[in-house]
Amino acid sequence: MASRIGITGQLARELLKKFPDTPLRTLARILYRDNPLDYNSYEHARSTLRLYAGKQGKDARKRIKSNEYYRPMKYKLPESQKEDYTPYDLPVLANRVLILSDTHIPYHDNDAITAALDYGKERKMNTILLNGDTIDCYSLSRFVKNPKMRHFDQELKDVEQFLDVLKTFNVKIYFKKGNHEERLETYLKIHAPELFGMPEFQLENLLHFGARGIECISDQRIVMIGKLPVLHGHEFQNKSQGVVNPARTLFTKGMKSAVVGHSHRTSIHTDSNLMSKIITCWSSGCLCGLHPEYARINKWNHGAVFVERARDGAFKVDNFRINEGKLL
Repeated sequence: MASRIGITGQLARELLKKFPDTPLRTLARILYRDNPLDYNSYEHARSTLRLYAGKQGKDARKRIKSNEYYRPMKYKLPESQKEDYTPYDLPVLANRVLILSDTHIPYHDNDAITAALDYGKERKMNTILLNGDTIDCYSLSRFVKNPKMRHFDQELKDVEQFLDVLKTFNVKIYFKKGNHEERLETYLKIHAPELFGMPEFQLENLLHFGARGIECISDQRIVMIGKLPVLHGHEFQNKSQGVVNPARTLFTKGMKSAVVGHSHRTSIHTDSNLMSKIITCWSSGCLCGLHPEYARINKWNHGAVFVERARDGAFKVDNFRINEGKLL
């Protein structure tokens, strides 16, 4: 009997042979859709296709015995070092998704988180998307720090406790890195460049995502729930926390219905384009304390988002607010 690796490679090669001119991203969608038992995720399907198409570098190409499915460049240009930036597609089965943004553990609000989880349970969620700034990484920031605050090792323990609570709901968990999670990489680049890139110092390994069955989404990638893009908010160059209506800012920058966190404020903006297509954008409230030392007075509020996704990618968004531990 063929091994599982052999099966995934065979399926990928067959698709590359059948559709030699089709973009790999499109083929990956087809491959994962038609073979969900053979591929762990869309990313697994896409990486397999990239391997056999010769798109994973010289070292990877040496491991492939046949270059029959390579997609060579027309001209012999130098190998590009450009970054591959494509959306992260949640699987079709992730059709009842609770989106939790900006918990900033250990400066989280337990009452707000409890209310959000209870609502997700009531709505029969099967997926939780942690949409950035789940951990605060306070001691790793570039700002002046209060020595009385918790250190990074304790923050990690608190996040692990939080993740173990989420696992009790028996749902798939996706962890998207926000600007606060990126503090770890920035700290290593500045203070310990020799350790940067080592697996032992990557957040997903420090928090044991593999053992917990948690998928990590990095590189500021947009998360797609069907046809709905979800962002943390730091992906844009300009900051969005000081704007009047974060949802409208998202609309003007993206011109597409989407969900964003980062601003710590619940808002909605609906408009239409030239062809009278309705576009709606939502920004999510946070789940952290509302009056931190660096921003005692602000316009933040607690909240989260619940998304229902149809098989054709259509979606319904419930952008709910929380006040004193209760849904509004």
